[in-house]
This record gives sequence, structure tokens and C-alpha cells, in this order.
Amino acid sequence: MLIELDYKDRRPIYEQVTEKLASMMMLGVLEENSQLPSVRAMAVALSINPNTIQRAYAELERQGYIYSVKGKGSFVTDTSKLRQFRLQEARDHLREAAREAARMGMARDEIVKAVLEGAADGGCREGQEEIGKGLEDAARDCENDRRE
Repeated sequence: MLIELDYKDRRPIYEQVTEKLASMMMLGVLEENSQLPSVRAMAVALSINPNTIQRAYAELERQGYIYSVKGKGSFVTDTSKLRQFRLQEARDHLREAAREAARMGMARDEIVKAVLEGAADGGCREGQEEIGKGLEDAARDCENDRRE
């Protein structure tokens, strides 16, 4: 399991570890019911304090990404419902950002292009048409609101 930490990032290390592991779970890299490395093994692999990993695992458990079995370790939960919730959250944020950009006078094509570039920068190739369609719908709604 490869996690790269950015020591220039202002966020605490445990937050970076939490985010990277959550992302790996959402993308299916870490599958449901798969066991995470022990706290000690992960700390050694990343050359960081075990308390930092313990804190990251506790946060992942609090957020519903993992569950612990006493004496066995930490395991990935079924993230399908969590993934659907997070996807809806992301759609809502994109729609609101598109509406704000349209209110500021940005053209629909510019909004779609900016989001598709952001998706490509984030390594996302699949679903760009769906993202673009959703943004076009949001931009069109904003244009209609502005006309009324």
C-alpha cells in the first residue's frame, strides 16, 4: 500500500493519512472486508509515530470507513452507501459552484471546461461526460433564474 505524505501540507499528518486511505477505499483499491495494516506496520512503512496512525484509524472508524475487531485489527466496511452519499455531496458542490460562476458572468462552456480540466487533473477520466452534463444543467438553470 503506497501512501505519499506531503510534509509541506499545512494539514496534520493524520489527516493526510485519513484522506488517502478514505480515497483508496472509495476508489475500490482497498476492498470491503480487507484488513488494513496494523498500526505499527503502517507507522514503520510511513516512518511516522504509531500514535499518528492510531488517530487516523480512529477517525476512519468514526467516519464509517473501517471497523475494528478486537485482537484482529481494522477492516474496510462496505463503502457503497458512503460512496453514494459523498458523490451526491460532490454533485451538490459542483452545482452550487456552477451557479456561482454563472452568476459572476462565466459562460456555460467555460464552466464545463474548467470542471472537466479539474477532473482530468485529479486523475478522473471516466464520467466526464456525466459531470459536464450536470454542470451544463446547473449553468442553464442559473441562466434561466437570471432571466426571470
